[in-house]
Amino acid sequence: MFPRLRLMVLGSALLLAAPGAPPHAQTAEQWQEQQIAAVDKSERIMREANTHKGLLAQYQVMRYAYAGNKETAFRLIFGQYLSWYQTFIGDYPDAAASFSIKQQALPDDRPSPLSVGGFRARNALDAIPELARHYRAVFFNEAHNVPLTRTLTVQLLSRLRAEGFNYFASETLYQTDTGLQARGYPVAGSGFYTEEPIYAEMVRTALKLGFKVIAYEAESNATGDAREAEQARNIYRQVFRNHPDARLVVNAGYAHIQKSGTFLGGSSMAEHLQKISGIDPLSVEQTMLYAHPSAADDHPYYGAVMRKLHPAQPIVFLDKNGKPWSLRPGYDVSVFFPPQQLNRGRPTWLDLGGLRKPYFVDAERCQRTFPCLIQARYADEGANSIAADRLVLDVIPLNAVPDEHVVNGQMVVGSELYLRPGKYILTYSDIDTNKLFEQKIVIGTTDAADPAMDAQTPPPPATPRSCPPIDAPPGQLQSQASTCAAP
Repeated sequence: MFPRLRLMVLGSALLLAAPGAPPHAQTAEQWQEQQIAAVDKSERIMREANTHKGLLAQYQVMRYAYAGNKETAFRLIFGQYLSWYQTFIGDYPDAAASFSIKQQALPDDRPSPLSVGGFRARNALDAIPELARHYRAVFFNEAHNVPLTRTLTVQLLSRLRAEGFNYFASETLYQTDTGLQARGYPVAGSGFYTEEPIYAEMVRTALKLGFKVIAYEAESNATGDAREAEQARNIYRQVFRNHPDARLVVNAGYAHIQKSGTFLGGSSMAEHLQKISGIDPLSVEQTMLYAHPSAADDHPYYGAVMRKLHPAQPIVFLDKNGKPWSLRPGYDVSVFFPPQQLNRGRPTWLDLGGLRKPYFVDAERCQRTFPCLIQARYADEGANSIAADRLVLDVIPLNAVPDEHVVNGQMVVGSELYLRPGKYILTYSDIDTNKLFEQKIVIGTTDAADPAMDAQTPPPPATPRSCPPIDAPPGQLQSQASTCAAP
């Protein structure tokens, strides 16, 4: 998989990670060469990380590689890789800070919906299914290191299924996982982004709702336009060629879903599919209008809309005739996400619009062993399933300064998992994947652990560990990668 991921980054990340002019005294060619070299180095580090067992150990490799290299091109590129692993361990605030794409106003931006008459804000959860009713395909995009941009898609799947949509295609699912549909949930071998719990929940939700889930990633070494065309052919072959009445939902990254305009020197996957199938999809843009770690990176329209409307849920704008507003050509409708709120360090959008409830966990059962990875898996899924949610607890913050080490004292450390009502297996483990404690819990109206289903006796306390020093100050696009709790 990693060679294909490298090709993806070479194609898209060079455009996304380092916009604008090269650093002073460098030509554009020299700057691009440095970025390509940074991609190669990033791939080597990620391959090394994935020789280690467990997310915490993998993340440690990524974090210290970032901390130890101050080269501008490397930090710009590798910050994106690092941010993926931060999402994998549930460290969403640091992931958003490690790789942030500034949303600048562009000449082809349409006027703000606040500045032209006739547009009215609607709850996106209600408006998008109404729009989709008239389409055979709906395309959603996401920012890969900002799972906020996956949350609305998860919530919409049930409504789209009710409208008759029956196929779901998602980027970087592996075609080699031939058991996904029958199994009903993703595992480590199901895909790349599926390691992140919200992405896994998206795939799991589609499966539970009865969607036929397909993998469409290019299997060749194609890049740019050729990769987009191969992806489109894969979708057409699995969906519309033999099932002309099928209705399709697609989740993809960034501009893969734009319906017009140049993309990576050619056309996007969505445009290629439109040409092959003759089907015009509804294209839902979700990666431009949300709050960034620095307000300076927000699109100029964003703050004004939030200050005027104070939405509690994602919104879209429709005119009096029901026609949606989009920020840019190539998309049919743009989603505004409300500003992020944190609860014990975790974003409350993890509740998926109220589908999930917060469940408090503390470090008592970590046996004074830090960092401590806490995972909640659905009780009716295998031990290899991707967790419904996971987080890392440590007695120092994830953005520790160089002279701070883990202190195994009496500090109270705790945070919130976000879980749907149901039964779960809750596990606490150390950096070497040693199980520190396991417990069965039930999330319901009381959110209490079920005494009748209680845990096995915890193993003996593991030897406490200390963190090596960190010497990585925040970069221009990245915040320091944080804790001694790594995957």
